[in-house]
Amino acid sequence: MATDDLSPGTTAAREALLAAARRAARQAYASRSGVHVGAAIRSAAGQIYSGCNVENAAFPLGNCAEPAAIAAGVLAEGRDLRIAEAVVWAETADGKPFAISPCGGCRQRLSELAVGPGVLVHFAWPGPAMRGVTLGELLPFAFRMSARPAGSET
Repeated sequence: MATDDLSPGTTAAREALLAAARRAARQAYASRSGVHVGAAIRSAAGQIYSGCNVENAAFPLGNCAEPAAIAAGVLAEGRDLRIAEAVVWAETADGKPFAISPCGGCRQRLSELAVGPGVLVHFAWPGPAMRGVTLGELLPFAFRMSARPAGSET
């Protein structure tokens, strides 16, 4: 189920998430790819945490933006952090939007801390609008260490 985009005029909460992800992207250390990625998550407690990618010459030792945002959330809220919504934004070094979605590892990370498979994840996509899908659509068969279905942890 695709959702509405994050164009101006949508909810203030989503606009704040997008703004946080864009600010984070501007801080990225993208010395290898030139793709600056920022991620922002809103916790179930209503707080926004962001992070950026940090590349390294010793691939694959760089960090994606999503786990950086998650780490900021865990640092602030502890092990009980649960993600209610996420935005991933990417742009080139000259500030042009770059179409991107979370990589497989980041999808798994988001899934493990999400309040459930219905959590919305928004990301830059070709065209003027963002793409928004549920985490269940993004990662339909998420790995679990138990037999419980995704989203039943709470």
